[in-house]
Amino acid sequence: MKQMIVHCTQHMTRMALLEDGKLVEYAAERDQQQGLVGSYYKGRVINVLPGMQAAFVDIGQKKNAFLYVDDVLHPHLDRQPTVKPSIEELLQPGQDIIVQVRKEPSGGKGARVTTHYTLPGRWMVYMPFAEYVGVSKKIGRESERNRLKGIGERLRRNEEGLIMRTVSEDEPPEAVEGDLTFLRAQWETITKRAAASTAPALLHSDLSIVQRFIRDAFNPHQDELMIDSHKAVIEAEFFLNDMAPDGYRPVVFYNRQESIFTAYRVQEQLNRSFGRKIILEGGATLIWDEAEALTVIDVNTAQYTGGGSLEETVTRTNLLAAEQIGRLIRLRDTGGIIIIDFIDMEQEEHRKMVTDRLESVITRDRTKTHILGWTRLGLLEMTRKKARHDSAGFTPVTCHCCGGTGKVGSWLGE
Repeated sequence: MKQMIVHCTQHMTRMALLEDGKLVEYAAERDQQQGLVGSYYKGRVINVLPGMQAAFVDIGQKKNAFLYVDDVLHPHLDRQPTVKPSIEELLQPGQDIIVQVRKEPSGGKGARVTTHYTLPGRWMVYMPFAEYVGVSKKIGRESERNRLKGIGERLRRNEEGLIMRTVSEDEPPEAVEGDLTFLRAQWETITKRAAASTAPALLHSDLSIVQRFIRDAFNPHQDELMIDSHKAVIEAEFFLNDMAPDGYRPVVFYNRQESIFTAYRVQEQLNRSFGRKIILEGGATLIWDEAEALTVIDVNTAQYTGGGSLEETVTRTNLLAAEQIGRLIRLRDTGGIIIIDFIDMEQEEHRKMVTDRLESVITRDRTKTHILGWTRLGLLEMTRKKARHDSAGFTPVTCHCCGGTGKVGSWLGE
């Protein structure tokens, strides 16, 4: 069973998702600072750089947004030219263009934007110009995949594209069609605002953090939603009523004196899960080091001694670590290249057991993740897409003395 725990303070909303009591997702959003990902802007092309095959677009933020040539070409690969054109053939400085933010600005970089527009609904993702119907890979039954693809093909018009989401499995055509009608109206509103606006201008913002998680990860008939703000409860019920007009499990208003995050052991699990050193059941440890685009995770047996032989002990440790790493990658929203240094195993079948265990956990992650395999040095490589900022309210602050290295320089003789 899943539980959504929402903690509201004066300036921030924090959200935790529990599966059978274990914390699997966490996010926070400051008031008046809603994330940009998913938002639409009418922007103006400032620079076109053929050497980078990209353009910079003014969308009204501190830094100009970055638009790569692949994000200007047709969203359907079969409709793209055999030879990729120069960005200069597609865009000119001063040109107005509708863009959607696909990655938050970070560091000194502006937001990453695209013209491959998507509008996520409850049952589908609407793409106004994609010209194809896709079905979530997590729907395994071929008969159901064919049914959903057929529904999508009957419903879509002209250039429209649809992706049927995992939750659309076994849903009646009427529910899917209602979702499409709503998303079409949303796209029409965006285009009308663009026609009436002067660039740069915000055309459409994505949902709030609570609404987004309800839409993407919540079953209104089975899962529990607990919120410690009466105002937020009313807003959530209003959203649920639109999303599930046939009824939903009541939202619980938590009004006890003890913090909701303490009562449901959320804060305790956050404190254990976001450190550099993470102690696993039995005493094994993970050492978690993150750079801007690379995360390295080191697995150690430490005090773990279970198993009848060294190989058995190592394999058990690695299996336990794989399960926790899969959960923590999702919880910490780790992105980019991920290298896992499992303890060396002699038998190939044991390495496969570890890979299978990790894959079984990450299938529950809604963010696109790929396990690439083992390197010659025995390291496991994987990648995970990341679009949003680190979880607000739980971001480490770099030490001004050591610069985040954990070491302070000292010259010999001083």
